[in-house]
Amino acid sequence: MISLQIGLAIAGGVLLALLVIHSAWSARKNKPKQPTPEFTPGLEPEPADKLSPTAGALVPGEDFEERREPIFDRGVDHDSGLAALSALSTSLAPEKKPGLDALIDVIAPVVLDVDVSGEAALAAMPATRRVGSKPFAVEGADTYTGHWEFPVAGRRYSAFQCGVQLANRTGSLNQIEYSEFVMKVQAFADAMGGEAEFPDMLDEVARARELDQFASEHDAQLSFTVRALQTAWSPGYVQQSAAKCGFVASATPGRMVLPASQHGGVPVLTLVFDAQAAMSEDPDQTALRDITLVLDVPQVLRAEQPFVRLRELAVTLAASMDGAIIDDNGNLIHADAMNVISSELEHLYDTLDGRELSAGSQLARRLFS
Repeated sequence: MISLQIGLAIAGGVLLALLVIHSAWSARKNKPKQPTPEFTPGLEPEPADKLSPTAGALVPGEDFEERREPIFDRGVDHDSGLAALSALSTSLAPEKKPGLDALIDVIAPVVLDVDVSGEAALAAMPATRRVGSKPFAVEGADTYTGHWEFPVAGRRYSAFQCGVQLANRTGSLNQIEYSEFVMKVQAFADAMGGEAEFPDMLDEVARARELDQFASEHDAQLSFTVRALQTAWSPGYVQQSAAKCGFVASATPGRMVLPASQHGGVPVLTLVFDAQAAMSEDPDQTALRDITLVLDVPQVLRAEQPFVRLRELAVTLAASMDGAIIDDNGNLIHADAMNVISSELEHLYDTLDGRELSAGSQLARRLFS
């Protein structure tokens, strides 16, 4: 009897030990992947070496039959078919901030009888630099150089011009906004002792609608999502993996950016993950299953080859993090679909170039904002 009790006790102990081991194994297996010890989340990493092109399957070891291409957030002209690759711009240097441009702005000249100081112009500026949802600006013609610039104290100006943007991603300039623009300009002109000249409202509103229609048809924002196939990721693991690919932290939680080739340029890509997870009190225990790579096409210079880099980095991250690349609808993406998108983007770039709104230019960045 005693031997039986001892045997049962031993068996129970062994079973309990097995349960503890299994529980620990399950907890370890389900714990989100962690960064290696040398990585410190929040510190800006050094950019990684340039990635080499990656070919073949998008998920190593898998051959998915049902894959679809990622979608554009807004329409792109597909009717003209696929365009051949065209030569990339040789210059990646960011542009200087341009002045008002009749291509995308309503411009109202303010004629002066005498020169006006920069201090007087600054004092007469309206309280807000917007008309409705559109940017509003004032420029002065420097008396000595003749250059148009935002008024600066200590200089004198022989004329002014005021402008409001015709369209942006909120829509086109409407008659109510145009009327507000006229009131702002008139108040400034009166303070300067000048006379404002306004273009016809109906003509400008019609021009704004046409520009907005063009922008709506040629605005493209692409996103690829990398989803964990098995084990989830901790925020630190995501940050470390992205840092190895050249992404750096931004001021916004759950957001990293791939810097432009030239200092001061618009980031080429954005990597986004759950902001609440990024701010979690215990990030090591926070599980992420998705990260998203975003390309805002009109905002980035064509010469940066942003789609090529989007494709390469999505493949690299999926391989290194044991993930799969999917589109906005959760469908796995076939490599051929990316080739189609690449050709369509070349056609889009050509169209924007032809309208003098080249992707990444200051005018395009203003219009598509």
